[in-house]
Amino acid sequence: MKPFDYQRATDTDTAVATVSRNPNARYLGGGTNLVDHMKLGVSSPELLVDVSRLSSDTVETLPDGGVRVGAAVRNSDLAAEPIIRQRYPVLAHALLAGASGQLRNLATTGGNLLQRTRCVYFQDVTTPCNKREPGTGCSALDGYTRYHAVLGSSEHCVATHPSDMAVALTALDAVVHTQGPSGPRSIPVADLHRLPGDEPDRDTVLEHGELITAVDLPALPMAARSNYRKVRDRASYAFALVSVAAAVDIAGDTIRDVRIAFGGLAHKPWRATLAENALRGAPATEATFRTAADAELAEARPLSDNEFKIPMARNTLTSVLRDLTQQEGS
Repeated sequence: MKPFDYQRATDTDTAVATVSRNPNARYLGGGTNLVDHMKLGVSSPELLVDVSRLSSDTVETLPDGGVRVGAAVRNSDLAAEPIIRQRYPVLAHALLAGASGQLRNLATTGGNLLQRTRCVYFQDVTTPCNKREPGTGCSALDGYTRYHAVLGSSEHCVATHPSDMAVALTALDAVVHTQGPSGPRSIPVADLHRLPGDEPDRDTVLEHGELITAVDLPALPMAARSNYRKVRDRASYAFALVSVAAAVDIAGDTIRDVRIAFGGLAHKPWRATLAENALRGAPATEATFRTAADAELAEARPLSDNEFKIPMARNTLTSVLRDLTQQEGS
């Protein structure tokens, strides 16, 4: 590991100013992603600014009925929070599907959202990678692609976003609050992460030095009927091959409204708007679920080793929707 300086931030404005001035400075929260990359030689910051005790570590109810989650709330604490388990079970399930118990005890809400979109080639500094070193090429295109993207990729990058929590937040229409060199702003989680295009080294729309301070969950009654399902190669500490976050509002046998996001399919959590549009006002049948999945996956472009992700995504979405629409109270 290369030498670096360390500072503990005392307030948000100072932290933002310090990191913004130094292009080689980074924020340190739980460190579960950044420290790994420093050890691997993928990242070599000159300065780490510790914000782990700076942002709120509480979960509070908002006047409009929504919920605000402080950026410093640990993943394990958020998953165990009663209001999250009762009103947003999809988020609790997604958090518990991520990483290991030890990592969830350390990882923060803000840091989880800012995990690098990556693949095995990104983390291997002996291989070309446009995300790690722009312009060097994408080793994955002719390499091992089992975990790679089938939606929204480009010739420059086919990596997939690793976060489970971000998939659930995308489905829930959550909003991220930030403080940056240009001041505060609010960004829908669905717009926070980027597709690779010709700039795969940029994972998010954040400016350098922009700090996540909180995440708001809207008052969304149908989120009480929600779930997250993750398909992976082993039961713990593995990224998703395919994951689905879904919430459903059903009246009798008709789907009145629905929210869906996929994980494991793209460079960012993938909001399934085409599937949602196909489901609203439609009967809650397996045929409808499959038709909706096919509408979303019609533009999928699999690579040599991951064509299986398309039927896997269809079947996973169908299974989640079938279970949700058959819950008591339908």
